[in-house]
Amino acid sequence: MNTKLCRSKFSQDRSMQQTEGKCGTKPSFKPYQELNEEDQHLKDELEMLVEKLNEPSHSEAEYVEYLDSLKSFIENSTTSLTAVPKPLKFLRPHYSLLCSVYESWSSKPSNLQDKFADVLSVLAMTYSDDGNNESLKYRLLCKHSIITDWGHEYMRHLALEIGSSYQESLGNDEEYVAKVVKLSTVIVQYFLKHNAEADAVDLLLEIEGIEKLPQYVDESTFQRVCLYMVSCVPYLSPPDDATFLQTAYSIYVTHNQLTQALALAIKLDDEELISQVFKSTEDVLVHKQLGLILSQQNNGFKYPGDDEQVQECIANVKLNDYFSYLVKELNLLDARVPEDVYKSHLETSKAGIGNSGSIDSAKQNLAASFVNMFLNLGFGNDKLVQTDEDNKSWIYKTKGPGMSSTTASLGAIHQWNVNDGLQILDKYTYSQQDEVKAGALLGTGIISANVHDDVDASLALLQDYVVDPSSSKVLQTSAINGLGIAFAGTANEEVLALLLPLVSDLDISVEVSSLSALALGHVFVGTCNGDITSTILQTLLERDFTQLTNKFITLMALGLGLLYMGKTEQVEDVLGTIDAIEHPISKTLKVLVNICAYAGTGNVLQIQSLLQMCTSRPKEETDVSGEDENEAEADATAPVANSTTANIDEGNTEDVAMEDASPKPEKSEAVADDEADEEDDLDQDEEDVMYHGFAVLGLALIAMGEDIGQDMSLRHFSHLMHYGNSLIRRAVPLAMALTSTANPQMKVFETLSRYSHDPDLEVAQNAIYAMGLVGTGTNNARLAQLLRQLASYYIKSPDSLFMVRIAQGLLHLGKGTLTLSPFNVERSIISKVSVASLLTISVLMLNPKSFILSDSTTETTHQLLYYLIPAVKPRMLITVDEELNPLKVNVRVGQAVDVVGQAGKPKTITGWVTQSTPVLLNHGERAELENTDEWISLSHSLEGVVILKKNPEFMEVDL
Repeated sequence: MNTKLCRSKFSQDRSMQQTEGKCGTKPSFKPYQELNEEDQHLKDELEMLVEKLNEPSHSEAEYVEYLDSLKSFIENSTTSLTAVPKPLKFLRPHYSLLCSVYESWSSKPSNLQDKFADVLSVLAMTYSDDGNNESLKYRLLCKHSIITDWGHEYMRHLALEIGSSYQESLGNDEEYVAKVVKLSTVIVQYFLKHNAEADAVDLLLEIEGIEKLPQYVDESTFQRVCLYMVSCVPYLSPPDDATFLQTAYSIYVTHNQLTQALALAIKLDDEELISQVFKSTEDVLVHKQLGLILSQQNNGFKYPGDDEQVQECIANVKLNDYFSYLVKELNLLDARVPEDVYKSHLETSKAGIGNSGSIDSAKQNLAASFVNMFLNLGFGNDKLVQTDEDNKSWIYKTKGPGMSSTTASLGAIHQWNVNDGLQILDKYTYSQQDEVKAGALLGTGIISANVHDDVDASLALLQDYVVDPSSSKVLQTSAINGLGIAFAGTANEEVLALLLPLVSDLDISVEVSSLSALALGHVFVGTCNGDITSTILQTLLERDFTQLTNKFITLMALGLGLLYMGKTEQVEDVLGTIDAIEHPISKTLKVLVNICAYAGTGNVLQIQSLLQMCTSRPKEETDVSGEDENEAEADATAPVANSTTANIDEGNTEDVAMEDASPKPEKSEAVADDEADEEDDLDQDEEDVMYHGFAVLGLALIAMGEDIGQDMSLRHFSHLMHYGNSLIRRAVPLAMALTSTANPQMKVFETLSRYSHDPDLEVAQNAIYAMGLVGTGTNNARLAQLLRQLASYYIKSPDSLFMVRIAQGLLHLGKGTLTLSPFNVERSIISKVSVASLLTISVLMLNPKSFILSDSTTETTHQLLYYLIPAVKPRMLITVDEELNPLKVNVRVGQAVDVVGQAGKPKTITGWVTQSTPVLLNHGERAELENTDEWISLSHSLEGVVILKKNPEFMEVDL
């Protein structure tokens, strides 16, 4: 029953009873005088019953008869769903009288009081003021009546009053709270039986009793209940979010929906729950399907059983076989060359690709190596690096450190094929040139990324170069990076024992120590490893003050942050310890560790904190703004004005920012950028404001967990781009790419296209890289055209052209069969390994000239780009039989539809097209089996590798 609706109708009735208007005219209508005969009779009957209840001379049996008649009139009333039932309408003026009568019945038998309170509870829906909760009051006073007789609207009204009353009474009246909880369980059961699962969940959330839900759900309701609960999680604050997931997990396990339970266990990041899913069944075939789902997370989970095939599924041992089957079926076996991506004949510049190479041929050849690697990743063949018999010609067309990255690309081309890849790279490990040998070591690690068999060949081959004191620095760093890439997410203890001493050794270079910390961060991502944490913090405390200004220290800080990926409050102790570091790096370190801890959570408080951080102003600028606000506004390098800062957490942030931006748009885009560059070079200590860049990345990292947060963050990025300092502006394109990885939305890449022409070259270069990341693996034609135009535009800028080539390679990743998206299982869970890879490159791109675009002849920093490899995965759907052999079946592929709370059994996809497996799934697409009668899927989600078994009850009908 809608209380507001009832009140408006009754107030209208009272106004209708006026006999004359102000001018003495007769009213246009008089409802009570114009009642039809049936309604008038009903009104008279009800008023007679009220009068008889008010008379004290009747017997108990007569009172029972009157109350039963009153109840019968209310129950049997039939009106439209939008109108107040007529009995309630006619009884409303007598509600106060009935309440006083009830109070006078204190000496009457309990059964009479129960019946009277039952009726009053219903009448109170149309009378009680907000906050009085009289429906609930009278409902608790009647002890034996059946409340389900009054219908759904009455139950919803009671649930609403329970929600407000419970919080008010909590801690004050325990007996009253117990009664409310007992009543709530009755209402919850009613809701579940009448297709109101959302109302049931909401009521249990209000009374903090969501753990009681599993005992009330059955086979017909559990799917809708769990779907609603999981969808609510992004909007709940801790600890309610974890409680919802754990409750849904227990419901799924109880009803033998193990693949859905596994997805929630992964989301909860609890290995014990993952083990319980495996232990919930003895069906090895189901275990294999669970292993295939778990393999997408690239973690080092150990199967609790004895079946080797299940562990192979978890370890991705057959990934290369399935990917080879996919590309064969899609007819993509022919190797491609970078020119297939560049399409130089379509570039508008007269200079063409030849002249771009003449500027810095070695750098452009290195770019071609990366593009070739991205293009043919995992295919096992190419036409550029593996052309001659000795495989040396192209490698030697790059200079110094470039040779190592080019050689390492062979490992990526043979991705997941460990045996063949190691044979190809073996000859390079005997090279006389350290750069080529270093590339072979890095390639050895790259081959093994995401494939974790029992042999661990990469560890055996690389460990000697890590600990051998005679190894050159280039060999040692390449081996360290190779281990970090190969064992990402596995928490391998042998790698820990190998690299941890390098982190704490103060006698070795900061570069080696930092790269070791970064590698350990990737290997132990999200594990909160105490040994690594204490070692990194101790090293930062003991390192010389000047050493902490080294650019590689950022990588050590990142390594520490990766250890706490997604661990939220568990990072508090570490943040307290960081305060002891007396160096500007401490603030950067705190921000970096904090954003990793809340990655993918959508935590609103953290986002607000980061926004305030991005809009904070140095002390001297604050003084200036207080004295002369206009002068402060003229400085385009200053962050947002005080009015914007004050409103940054409000809903009108964007409007305020746009108003402040309106007076001088030309200043912020043209002149001020040059002034900002000069100030940064001359006056500003970048270590002091380095945390600004990480704060911007943090906005994207935290918001990527839910769709609404992503959309809101994109609006904030636009304002930060207008008002932020140079480091903030440099980080904005990267943050936009993190929220839209492999999701080429027009509004995103068109914005990035504008940023790619920014006067600040580093902003432009980051925007170019971001365009590649947004379109990664999609072959998006519009993006490809924009990048070709940028190649012509930056024909005389080697660094910018290099970044354009990298973006083109990412766009055509695996010829369109691979992706870097960190989301799995219908975008419901996030892979920590993938997020760590994307974040690492984004951190490096905050200072691109020092890392990815470095021209140093002694540092192989551009090989850090290979940290993207652990995030690479096929965006495929392959169906296999019970022997794990590929099986062709028809599936419908279409855009996923949100069916949460919808009635009946709505379609979960729209605009579908029937295809035969294997198929490629784009962002937001979902697949369904066409013939569910013939095949039974062991996974609730058709994504990755899915095991199908023949339905034993299926019978083919000959037409």
